[in-house]
Amino acid sequence: MKPAFPFATRRLMMGGLLTLLAACTGAPARQTMDQHGEIERVEAYLNTSRGLQASFVQTWPDGGKGQGMMRYDPGRLRLDYTTPGAMKLVAASGHLLFVDHRRDSVTRMSLGRQPLGLLLNQPVHLGGQIAVTAVQHGANSLQVSLARADSESQGILTLGFSDIGGKLSLLVIEMTDVERQHIRLDLTDTTVSGQPWPDTLFTLSPDN
Repeated sequence: MKPAFPFATRRLMMGGLLTLLAACTGAPARQTMDQHGEIERVEAYLNTSRGLQASFVQTWPDGGKGQGMMRYDPGRLRLDYTTPGAMKLVAASGHLLFVDHRRDSVTRMSLGRQPLGLLLNQPVHLGGQIAVTAVQHGANSLQVSLARADSESQGILTLGFSDIGGKLSLLVIEMTDVERQHIRLDLTDTTVSGQPWPDTLFTLSPDN
């Protein structure tokens, strides 16, 4: 059965933490005035989307699937898996906890040098320490790729949004590794209540 941890390969379960996250290098994009405006919109979305909830389908590099429910507040994220089994990932306060109830295993790590941490900076500021390496705006869609400005080889994080009537909605979270392998979360039924989730959802404890 495929490992549940959404941003790692089987080597995580064998004790090698986040080998997959040694990701490809990108160069910061030259920003036009229009792109600068789009980046500000993404920044505002990530900083204000309190109480975000979405169903997710996760795709591993070999095409395998997992699914469950994602919850997001600015600076913190939780994934509760229903497939392939009872598992959870909680990321907050610069750290990550992954619990696989099937194996009674717990993994803890820092997000300081990992692409997922780019999503969870609080507040998010796209520029300076977080480099925007690409901006693509299509019909009713917007995509931005991000990397740490001082260590782009640590990973590329790409966020895809629907953009309808000037309103953004997060649809895709994707990371690309140094071997050009992709791990992707596709989101559906995304809602934003405007009210933050209870702090207990993001406690870095196996029992929460």
